[in-house]
Amino acid sequence: MVERRSELRVVLDANILIAGSVWPRWPYEVLRHAANGDFRVLLTPYIIAQAYATLTKKFPDAKPYLDDFFSLPNIEFIKNPTPKQIAKFVDLVRDKTDVPVALAAILSRADFLVSEDKDLTVQDESTAKLRKQVAVMLTGTFLREVMGWSGEDLERVRRRNWSDLDGND
Repeated sequence: MVERRSELRVVLDANILIAGSVWPRWPYEVLRHAANGDFRVLLTPYIIAQAYATLTKKFPDAKPYLDDFFSLPNIEFIKNPTPKQIAKFVDLVRDKTDVPVALAAILSRADFLVSEDKDLTVQDESTAKLRKQVAVMLTGTFLREVMGWSGEDLERVRRRNWSDLDGND
């Protein structure tokens, strides 16, 4: 587990914002750690727009949760990479639509990029350049390795539904 977690700077991909707003599972717990001030969240307009577009189309009832999340004091809104920067690093990851997210994590000197996107998290040559610059983690890995969760903690939340919460979560 990393010491002084509250000093950590973490880029959350749009899929974490979306899933954490819709289901009370691992991405939700990452958002809860952020809300508790366990790390500083770094977000770009690009990431926010992606999250809102998906929520508006597929899960409109979850938008208020995301609105509340964005009002947290430990969120740092950072700039999108420029088109010139994106063009220069177009081969940073295999899906070109993920380049702005990956590049934002690098340019902001984030400690971690948390995502469920296989194009960002796969451990092969397609992400080698990215992984040399920033630690890219799936939510479960981030919760275990950085937030100190046990395997039992992770399993308890893996398939949890809203009806499973007892009002204390």
